[in-house]
Amino acid sequence: MKIWVDADACPGPVRDILLRASQRLHILTVFVANKRLTLPRSELVSTVQVGAGLDVADGHIAASAQAGDLAVTQDIPLAALLVPKGVVVLDPRGELFSEENIAERLSVRNFMQELRESGVMTGGPSGFSAQDRQQFAATLDRELTRLLKARS
Repeated sequence: MKIWVDADACPGPVRDILLRASQRLHILTVFVANKRLTLPRSELVSTVQVGAGLDVADGHIAASAQAGDLAVTQDIPLAALLVPKGVVVLDPRGELFSEENIAERLSVRNFMQELRESGVMTGGPSGFSAQDRQQFAATLDRELTRLLKARS
């Protein structure tokens, strides 16, 4: 089991929570980004720097992640690729993407993108809050516990 992190836009508090979870539970964690990342040295944590370009990091994660892994991304199209493979996918605010909600989430995301492309101002997401951090930590803990129990 591995944790895959779409690290290009991963908030610092989420990165810190993931690093602590990796050490506490002894889970290999891979941060994938198209820029150089500086992380604490650990035999459990690695980085992959992919080439520049749209969705290059997403492509690496989609090709590498396997059933029983966990991925953290706010990229809904990437989540839509991972969920059918049996990868547990969380966004940085702690929302769990599942077979039941991914099609709807992708549809809403595509609709909002069409609105933006046609000139409609849709606004962006709110800032990352302490509540978001707590929700992410709780969902991560629950899902990692579930995955680890399923392995034993």
